[in-house]
Amino acid sequence: MNHAPRTLRRLAPRTLRGRLSLVALTTAALLMTILTVVFNAVTDRHLQHQADDELRSRAAAVATTVDTTGPGVRVLESVNDRLLDANVWIYAGTRLLEKPPSVTAGSPPTRAADRLAAQRRHACATVDAHDHRPVRLCAQPLHGGRATATVVTALDLTPYRSSADALLLGSLVLDAVMLGFTYVLTRLSVGRALRPVRTMTDQATQWSAVGSAERFGNEQHPAELARLGTSLDALLDRIRTVLRHEQQLTGELSHELRTPLTRIIMELDWSRAHPRTDAEIHSTHEVIAEAARSMRTICDTLLTDARENAAGPATAPGTTGVLPVLDRLLRGLDVPDGVKTVVETDPTVREAGARALEAGVAPALLERILSPLLANAVRYAHCQVTVSARRVPGAVRIDVADDGPGVPEAFVDELFQPGRRADSDDGHDGAGLGLSLARRLARAVGGEVSYDPGHRPGARFTVGLPAG
Repeated sequence: MNHAPRTLRRLAPRTLRGRLSLVALTTAALLMTILTVVFNAVTDRHLQHQADDELRSRAAAVATTVDTTGPGVRVLESVNDRLLDANVWIYAGTRLLEKPPSVTAGSPPTRAADRLAAQRRHACATVDAHDHRPVRLCAQPLHGGRATATVVTALDLTPYRSSADALLLGSLVLDAVMLGFTYVLTRLSVGRALRPVRTMTDQATQWSAVGSAERFGNEQHPAELARLGTSLDALLDRIRTVLRHEQQLTGELSHELRTPLTRIIMELDWSRAHPRTDAEIHSTHEVIAEAARSMRTICDTLLTDARENAAGPATAPGTTGVLPVLDRLLRGLDVPDGVKTVVETDPTVREAGARALEAGVAPALLERILSPLLANAVRYAHCQVTVSARRVPGAVRIDVADDGPGVPEAFVDELFQPGRRADSDDGHDGAGLGLSLARRLARAVGGEVSYDPGHRPGARFTVGLPAG
């Protein structure tokens, strides 16, 4: 039952230019058909009026030769009898007085003339002669004193019909030419009008693939294209944000997974290179298992944060004791010889235990925030790394300070930008993502990571997090 609509949809042009051209062609064809029908109808009527006028003129000329003043109808002789007798019938009442010499009594024109004369009023009719030529007849009554005559004149309509056919053929040819021009001009016009859309589409495809900062704007564009440009700009902004988040997540995962993965590789290499006792093998397995659990925690933390950032403002439910996390992180660091780590807290906090200093974040998230700060402090410290943790109104504050060379003044403004390092030739293989990740995760839960440029010597970073 649905074959016809499905076939029409399959035959419809695929492109917008083709569809608009087809609509324009169909509309023009319908309009030209109506105009052609009306034009030819008006032309036929005009030609018929011309023929009737010609017949009335002939009837008026013949009427001058008919005398109806006497008791009967009498046809007078004139010098133009042959001209007047051609295609002329004269009746006295319904009695035929004269007829054209070339017409027989029972011919279609004669029968039509008899019918018109019997009506005794002005009337016209069209009949086909024996040779299928159309003939127009008109009756003109003549009223005298005591007698009534009727003059019927005939006119061959073949020249008029030939003119009408020629006009119809000419109009059809003109319609075909106009439709062809309409289709070509419509395709050219629509193609030219859609050229900016194609250009904008190509540019949007290219810009979205590379996350370009180029945008269309709404200047120097028509209103429709300006709205399209605004929509594409918003779409490109979202695509660029997604790409930036994807690149950031990839870099952060690579940065965070490097340390546990390195531990696994080192343990495996050492295990293959040196014979080990069962106890040492068991210890190696524990180290590898711990590193694997750390990698899974890192992945879960970063992916969860990425999903929450995509859905809306991130929140990290739960509370975590700060001191146990600091102790665990410091024990897991590869501290160089000669560098000492110190954790400073209020005596009351130490006495009260882990619940006296809690941050309102999940344990894995707190580790991801503190890990890069502690790793950088241990890496650059000369002698000592000092970590102080205390509670302030409504928040927990953690300071990580070292006595190393500090942050170059020229690099302070770029310190928390992803992928930036003060010195890429310092012998460390960092990617410059740790500080930016720590700040982003802290801000995601309503906290902050900042740098104290006035601290001397070395560098000091402060982490502020909601209190648990």
